[in-house]
Amino acid sequence: MKSPNILLSIVAAVAMTFGLSTSSVQGQGSCAGDVNGDHVVDGADLAILLGNWGQCPAVVPAWATLLEAAPDPAVVTDANLRAAIVASGFAWRIRDNSSNIEMLLVPGGTFMMGCSPGDADCLADESPAHQVTLTNAFYLGKTEVTQAQWQSTMGSNPSYFVGQPNNPVEQVSWNTIQNFNSATGLRLPTEAEWEYACRAATTTARYGVMNDIAWYLSNSGSTTHAVATKLPNALGLYDTIGNVWEWCQDWYGPYLTGIVSNPTGPATGSVRLERGGCWRGTLDHIRASRRDYDPPDSDSSGNNVGFRAARTP
Repeated sequence: MKSPNILLSIVAAVAMTFGLSTSSVQGQGSCAGDVNGDHVVDGADLAILLGNWGQCPAVVPAWATLLEAAPDPAVVTDANLRAAIVASGFAWRIRDNSSNIEMLLVPGGTFMMGCSPGDADCLADESPAHQVTLTNAFYLGKTEVTQAQWQSTMGSNPSYFVGQPNNPVEQVSWNTIQNFNSATGLRLPTEAEWEYACRAATTTARYGVMNDIAWYLSNSGSTTHAVATKLPNALGLYDTIGNVWEWCQDWYGPYLTGIVSNPTGPATGSVRLERGGCWRGTLDHIRASRRDYDPPDSDSSGNNVGFRAARTP
């Protein structure tokens, strides 16, 4: 039989494995290792700890329904992204209860935002390329918000290409989207969140072969298309480039220089950012770093502008 000192050492070591300090454990009983508070350190304490051995369950936000806790390697193809998703502690794939929108977790991380190396199509406002760190994970719609999802919440469909429930909703202004977000608890992604999610750990102008990943001028037939009919990026997100431009939260303005964390754009402005290109865009528009903008008022949006919903866990 092991001595009490050896047993105490085992319990304390296991407690430390689970992130419990001996002082926090001691507060529950008379001494370190007294997990159940019965003033005795014995096999019962060890059994409690060993019974919980392994990965802690992923956290599912109160506003969501769990679809899949751990990232599927066939979908999240980058091993570092999978590890970061698991390390965040949040469930990977959920459904937002208020809107019925399927969302995927985007883990925090660091990336180079702006003009991709060697991209000859970059415009002046895509520079300087700069290091950005997003310190918090967030959820982002697996697809652009569809006509059906918009109509379910708002009771009407403003789209030009009406009658295509699985196509992205368009002709929605930034201001009008705020009404949708107020009704659902969703939000628009910041420009930095959008580009980080679009790139999905890639550093090139596009995350795949153009015809495989995007609806644009050369293959769209002059219309939007049902979401998720092209290949996704390495986070499992569809149509982040092509189909419709996607509104972002930020006012449009020049990039900050140097290393920044959690940028949210200028404090004020006259136009709001859009990202990702659209069904009538030429190749130079359909790039991860391409920026566009429009006034946020209800008269500014066109049949090539929609959005993707985000939410904070």
